[in-house]
Amino acid sequence: MYLPAHFEQRDTGALHALMAEHPLATLVTPGPDGVVADLVPLHRHATADGGTELRGHVARANPLWRHADGQPVLVMFQGPQAYVTPSWYASKPRHGKVVPTWNYTVVQARGTLHAVDDAPWLRDLVGLLTDTHEAPRAQPWAVQDAPDDYVQQMLRAIVGIRIPVDALVGKWKVSQNRDEADRAGVATGLAADAGQDALAQLVAEGTGPKA
Repeated sequence: MYLPAHFEQRDTGALHALMAEHPLATLVTPGPDGVVADLVPLHRHATADGGTELRGHVARANPLWRHADGQPVLVMFQGPQAYVTPSWYASKPRHGKVVPTWNYTVVQARGTLHAVDDAPWLRDLVGLLTDTHEAPRAQPWAVQDAPDDYVQQMLRAIVGIRIPVDALVGKWKVSQNRDEADRAGVATGLAADAGQDALAQLVAEGTGPKA
C-alpha cells in the first residue's frame, strides 16, 4: 500500500478500533489460478504474548481454507470513506488550484493463515462472534437459542481460520495535506452534504504529522 508518512496512522488503539467497528474484512489469499479476495468477518484476538490474531470461519465448501492453509495472506479492513469535492475547500475562491480527491481510512494486516477444523474451537468462536455483534440489541440472540442438533449441523458446515498478525499498518487519508481552513470546509461538507459524520470528525481532528 502506498503510504506517505503524513497519512500513516501509528496509533495501535485506533487501528484496533477500526477493525472492531468494521469487522467485514477483505481477505486476499493465493489461489490455484492467482490471487483470490473473499469478504470474511474477522475478530481480533489478543494473544498471551501481546500479539494479535485474527479469527473467523468460512464455509467448508469454500476452497479458501485448503489452498491458503499455511500461506501468507493480506487482510484489509475498510473504514469510513467518501469523495471530496474541491467546492468544499476554502482556498478555491482565492486561487482555484484545487482538484477532487477521496478521503478514507484503512487497516492492512499480514500474516500466515491456518485452517482450524475443530468443533469445540469453532463453537467457542461462533459464540464469541454472536455475542459481540448481538450485544447492542435490546434482546440479543444467542447460539443456545437454536436447537443443539441444528447448531452442530451448522458447525460441521464451516471451517475456522486464524491469522497470527506479523504486520499491521493503517492509512488515514483525512485531508492532513490541506491547511486548517480547507480541512474545516471538508469536515463541514462531509457532515452536511455527504452524511459522513465519522469521517468528518476525523478530518476535523486531524491525525499524524501534517504535510
